[in-house]
Amino acid sequence: MEKFFFGNGSTNKFLINLKKIILALQHLIAMFGATVLVPLLTGFNVNTTLFCAGIGTLIFHFCTKKKVPVFLGSSFAFIPVIQSVYNNYGSLSYAQGGIAVAGLLYVILSFVIGKVGANKIIKYFPAQVVGPMIIVIGFNLIPTAISMASSNYLVSGVTLVFCLTLSFFTEGFLKQLSIIISVIIGYILSLNIGLVDMSAVRDAAILSLPQFSAPKFDIPAIIVIAPVVLAVFMEHIGDITTNSAVVGENFLEDPGLNRTLLGDGLATMVAGFLGGPANTTYGENTGVLAITKNYDPSILRITAIFAIMLGCVGKVGGLLQTIPQAVMGGISVVLFSMIALIGIKTIKNSKINFNLKNIIIMLSIIIIGLGSHVGINIAIKITEEVSLSGLSLAALVGVILNIILSRFEDKINRDK
Repeated sequence: MEKFFFGNGSTNKFLINLKKIILALQHLIAMFGATVLVPLLTGFNVNTTLFCAGIGTLIFHFCTKKKVPVFLGSSFAFIPVIQSVYNNYGSLSYAQGGIAVAGLLYVILSFVIGKVGANKIIKYFPAQVVGPMIIVIGFNLIPTAISMASSNYLVSGVTLVFCLTLSFFTEGFLKQLSIIISVIIGYILSLNIGLVDMSAVRDAAILSLPQFSAPKFDIPAIIVIAPVVLAVFMEHIGDITTNSAVVGENFLEDPGLNRTLLGDGLATMVAGFLGGPANTTYGENTGVLAITKNYDPSILRITAIFAIMLGCVGKVGGLLQTIPQAVMGGISVVLFSMIALIGIKTIKNSKINFNLKNIIIMLSIIIIGLGSHVGINIAIKITEEVSLSGLSLAALVGVILNIILSRFEDKINRDK
């Protein structure tokens, strides 16, 4: 058990494990706001959601040979369809059934990729497709961070400045603690100006066991929810690609896209059967990796254990809920900006040829993926409730355009 969570032993296990615990707390803070927000918006139980996120992360690490430093939290992509199913059925159990089936589709897809080989899939995701995808992921998240920060610009500004200062002007362990130190500073400032509401701590029970519930399966509900797999598949590739770029390893090859998809799918299935929202790989925690430069996967497994504990201890969860939105907003601006910058670096480092073909592909992805922020709403209606838009549509268009234009380019070159 100790080897699974902490890796190989050392001459000074206590200090090393203490450092890992502190770093894991940073990851916990980074994922907490978004993971808790999904159940607050959809009606799922917060404790159950945290429990499912922790269990899902451990499942993911088991499936990926403990190599990929990823945390799985609540997926925002499923929010609209969960709300739609709940409005139609008056119960989240049918949404759980749809989520479980969506996870099963992920698992099936992982076996298909394992059979045909990841290279046959990865070749359709060159830098001119992946780079803009990562940029879209980051910039789509930034407005949420700014909205959170707007609740108090003084607090969010101080938190952001401290985080940037510690990240750029310190070294070693202090730099790795930049996020948690900045949150503490922002929290202390919030306390002094009366921004912290402690009622969540007072009202929370000491022990608050997750409220598990069984799914119900109904074809119309499944049809509403299952197509979201198209969106999260592209998001998954983008997240794993981003994580690979940050760490400096190609996780799409080792442990393989099939294994990361399997872990994501099984985690989502488990959440559906236990009573939580769908899980997905979290860009917030990849942002933490980019800042701290510590890529040890065991730290994320410790974070998963903390999430499971939070699902069972009401007071601790209540305390974390008292962290003001302004503090989380200031931190999130840094984390999400780091993701967008990674996309830009992906394009730069790959030395893409900025010919007409690649420019068309990259602009198409960015315009479709970010167009909604400037009034350009491009979507394909799947059902009355579900539309393919944003990142998922941008990624599909990018992949298809790359295939078509590359073949057209090859034909022109052959004819010369």
